[in-house]
Amino acid sequence: MKVRKKSDVIQQALESKIRYHFSDSSILFHALSHSSYANEMRMNKEKNNERLEFLGDAVLELVTSEYVYKEYANLTEGDLTKLRASIVCEQTLSTCARDLNIGEFLYLGKGEDISGGRERDSILSDALEAVIGAIYLDGGFTNAKEFIKSFILADVKNKDLFFDSKTILQEIIQNDNNKQKLRYKLISEEGPDHNKTFTIAVCVGNDEIGTGTGRTKKAAEQEAAYQAIQKLRKK
Repeated sequence: MKVRKKSDVIQQALESKIRYHFSDSSILFHALSHSSYANEMRMNKEKNNERLEFLGDAVLELVTSEYVYKEYANLTEGDLTKLRASIVCEQTLSTCARDLNIGEFLYLGKGEDISGGRERDSILSDALEAVIGAIYLDGGFTNAKEFIKSFILADVKNKDLFFDSKTILQEIIQNDNNKQKLRYKLISEEGPDHNKTFTIAVCVGNDEIGTGTGRTKKAAEQEAAYQAIQKLRKK
């Protein structure tokens, strides 16, 4: 009787969720392998999921561009660009990844795992793009497009998209006739130069109303503004 490896069981569970079976299971393993795991296991650098993420990002942008072009005939080029950016941004993709429980299937280094890597937006969004790249390599463009349509573009119009949160937050504060200045402050900056993580807080006067993290300061500011908007909406 053949005993299945733990990795095979993990990957088959994910295949069931995404409704796609890989002809070459090693490609999916590659897509789920974070750099921290590859380093810990002394794998070659190209064996982590960063290159597949690069490929998946390109496929995602093409499919999303076609989608918004066809679905939003009344939008200008500039507005189409903003809408596409809101769909393919870290916050939206990490939400989609959570819907698929991708964090459960990732191969992480022990330190990254203990520090909450399975719930980190940047890791989840990168992994989702890597899965798209893996499907493209294994099954071609049509299968990758079907995955994107089913798990990212489905019901876009009703999703709470991360559009331009900084502008939206500014308008909310101004509409409340708040005289205090809206400002963003850097809380922390971690990691090596090629893979930094920034944490930024957004404040109204001296009151902190939201925090966010991202791989650039701009991304962290958008996340902070988004979290602030969510809190203000609840109030």
